[in-house]
Amino acid sequence: MPDGERILNWTQAYSLTEPPEHMIVVGSGVTGAEFASAYCRLGTEVTLVSSRDRVLPGEDPDAARVLENSFARVGVNVASRTRAEKVERTADGVAVTLSDGRVLEGSHCLMAVGGVPNTEGIGLQECGVQTADSGHIMVDTVSRTTATNIYAAGDCTGQMPLASVAAMQGRVAVSHMQGDAVKPLKLHHVASNVFTSPEIATVGVSQAQVDSGAYQADVVKLDLATNPRAKMTNIQDGFVKIFARKGSGTTIGAVVVAPRASELIFPLALAVTQKIHVDDVASTFTVYPSLTGSLSEAARRLHVHQ
Repeated sequence: MPDGERILNWTQAYSLTEPPEHMIVVGSGVTGAEFASAYCRLGTEVTLVSSRDRVLPGEDPDAARVLENSFARVGVNVASRTRAEKVERTADGVAVTLSDGRVLEGSHCLMAVGGVPNTEGIGLQECGVQTADSGHIMVDTVSRTTATNIYAAGDCTGQMPLASVAAMQGRVAVSHMQGDAVKPLKLHHVASNVFTSPEIATVGVSQAQVDSGAYQADVVKLDLATNPRAKMTNIQDGFVKIFARKGSGTTIGAVVVAPRASELIFPLALAVTQKIHVDDVASTFTVYPSLTGSLSEAARRLHVHQ
């Protein structure tokens, strides 16, 4: 269990007053990857324990590959395909026993393996608010719970655990309870970002959904190495990937890997939400030179001659 001193959960990590000497991060999802990236750049030796064969198993595989290469270049050690069986305090640090028998020694250990909703004992059952077996509050697409006139928003609802989603749920709830016209929440329109270095931003249809046949799409991936602004600012890693619905050419998904990808995804999120054709994205002027130029160029390469 985290003790807040040497063995930490993600909230306790913020209470450290100086960078750890060697942080062992257990968990290679978004939280683990973000903390590993940040601690490395603070000068901390970092070891990331991943139960899967790559970091960020739930993200775009091309994006995860770029991040792994970045980790290798800056010195993050990745122990993959193994689990942390036990974490113990030592005289001056921690010892993490892995499922493959190895024991990792470090100064601190961060447990980045997810959380559970804190919804017990607050009177939900008495109010008629139904929860799932996981403890999440069940809501519909306008944030209503199973109890009349009670709404819920945020991580406790089991939707995407993002501040932007929580805020949208709240806005939809307030509008709905006031009798205003609202659009139901559509999670496939959510733009999300992994705050590593480089950042990884996504929206809409994913590579996994295309590969599985769930969506028929034309895909273009354009490396930022071709972008003049990237060359000027010495950006070595990153790409833009756009998914266009096969046949119609509608923009249905995108991935951006770049410094501040969180700022670059919005034009493509707008295109996905408003069902904008890739030709319309391509024919919109961008500033030269700029990283946004790669957004329009990727869209341009999805043009289908009629």
